[in-house]
Amino acid sequence: MKKTLILLALLMAAVHLPAQNKEIVTTVTELRNLLDVDRLPQYRDGIVEQISSYDPTGGNEDGFAGKYSFIRKENGNLVLADLKGPGVVNRIWTPTPTRDTLLFYFDGEKNPRLRVCFADLFSGKVEPFVRPLCANEVGGFYCYFPFTYKKSLKIVFTGKNIQFHQIQYRNLEGKKVETYTPEITPEINALVGDIVTKWSNLSPSAADYAYGKSEGCKSAVKTFTLNPGEEVCFFSADKGGRIEGFEIEGGNAFDGLNKDIILTAKWDDDKGYAINAPVADYFGYAYGKSAMRGTLIGNALGRNYSFLPAPFDSKAVLTLKYEKREGVQQAPAQITTKVYHNDVKREKGKEGKFYTNWRRDRNPADGEYYRFLDYKGKGHYVGTVHLAQGKVPQMTLFFEGDDSTHVDGKMRMHGTGSEDYYNGGWYALLDRWDRGASMPLHGALDYSLQMSRTGGYRFYLNDKMSFEDELYIGIEHGPEGNRFPVDYTSVAYFYGETPSQEQMEPTAELREVYIPDVHPYFPQTMFITLGNHVKTQFISSGIRCWSEGTGMVRVLLDGLPEGKYRIYLDYCANPEGADFSIWQRQRMIMDWRSSYAPKREWVDKMYCGEIDVTSQNNTITFQFKGERYTRELEFAVTYLELVK
Repeated sequence: MKKTLILLALLMAAVHLPAQNKEIVTTVTELRNLLDVDRLPQYRDGIVEQISSYDPTGGNEDGFAGKYSFIRKENGNLVLADLKGPGVVNRIWTPTPTRDTLLFYFDGEKNPRLRVCFADLFSGKVEPFVRPLCANEVGGFYCYFPFTYKKSLKIVFTGKNIQFHQIQYRNLEGKKVETYTPEITPEINALVGDIVTKWSNLSPSAADYAYGKSEGCKSAVKTFTLNPGEEVCFFSADKGGRIEGFEIEGGNAFDGLNKDIILTAKWDDDKGYAINAPVADYFGYAYGKSAMRGTLIGNALGRNYSFLPAPFDSKAVLTLKYEKREGVQQAPAQITTKVYHNDVKREKGKEGKFYTNWRRDRNPADGEYYRFLDYKGKGHYVGTVHLAQGKVPQMTLFFEGDDSTHVDGKMRMHGTGSEDYYNGGWYALLDRWDRGASMPLHGALDYSLQMSRTGGYRFYLNDKMSFEDELYIGIEHGPEGNRFPVDYTSVAYFYGETPSQEQMEPTAELREVYIPDVHPYFPQTMFITLGNHVKTQFISSGIRCWSEGTGMVRVLLDGLPEGKYRIYLDYCANPEGADFSIWQRQRMIMDWRSSYAPKREWVDKMYCGEIDVTSQNNTITFQFKGERYTRELEFAVTYLELVK
């Protein structure tokens, strides 16, 4: 009888074990984490960490020379990672792939289970590493295919030199893990196909996420006029449930330099807001225009959508508030909202509630990181939206700053540059990080050298960052020492038990988009038109121009606000220097001037004259006397300074 009771007790205990402790972690379960968004609120074990090529001295040698890009040399090869299991690698990134081979040694095996050309991990040519699961855009190459390991994983690079890279992994101590095998089973093939289909959808809808705990959702639709000074509740619930997602349409109401319509959310009896941010910032607008178009959140064809699930215990309230701005004419906003919800309330202890942390710091202190979130409690981090404005009119050097993540009192992840954190690379280079571009989980929100600004976003699914007691995630401003003057705005997205303890109020001053007074136009990002048989050569210092006779190079002053501007020019005087002048269409701005000099010397910020810029009159033209391609004009940065 006693043995029977003991056996019965053991069986009952087994029945009540948490499901996550019984689950075997496999390639299949990790791929499902990239699909099953309804599981995003679930707490899970396993701390995410990262190996990267960052400079541990605090300098900016994060991979340029490869000094810190490997752990050790072994048999003439470079060991990039030597991980002790169980665990899973869930992200590999680089902006500098090569045709050398990566070798993956699992569980101490003498022979690698996987050999793959480093570049082909991202090229889409080798299954199952297909686009957009593994791909490249905005200068960065990324792979989200999971590599599980029971005991260990060693990743070896066969080339002689490697530059920038990040290898992100999750420790699964105490878990049962099935080691990766190169065999592509029908189940893996089907899951990869589903990921490709979903991530390739440029206009996500609620139907894409209506499964699991988000099944059976109803839609609550509301259309209303929102006037300045008003607040409208567009959804409320007085019992536990789950919001699968919501959509907000408002035409161009959220565009512009004043972000005065605020989205708020509150769950249960929380003392603080779950969401308290300008609509434009929450949905990833960039400097007055919609920009983000991810698989979970963004804007598609005027429809703002968010499909980050939000379970709650007893009640929920969503509102839109139109803050009144003194001395400004504000138009009423015509709004339509849709909220997708059901009655599946939160599993306390197993799921967190959805929260955000909106911040703006118009002048972060020297020597201090800009922080996205500093949180006390249990939870996991799932996303970042970041607008980065430099306050010095020059190259966007503030984006050299590294990200840094501390979990439960220890630094777990250290990046190699700001655009790298957003799976990008190489800002200000053609077809790299040179404009806004959206991928499923990451992207560039904008890039403008003349405005000295950019921005990025990144969301986490299988790589969500869990923490038990505390999380700190921040980013540097500048290559070293956090000394570059900037104006940063961000939204952090996470799950936890309580709202952020450091919420900021989006005051009128903090809701204004910053517009610099000086706008530098660099040759590598200029939009130019050539006339009169001009030939050009782009070089590291600027642009050289030759012509058979009088040449013309017209520069489009794109993105420049209307107003009166002074023009300044950096040009090179040299033995082949031609006479040149500056025009605004058919009006001469600067009279003919010689760029001849006995030896090469740069003339910095020469004053050229003033112009009026409107939406129809926003170009300047360099004319120069080429004399049968024997004379040249060589110039670099053109500065336009607002006349106040």
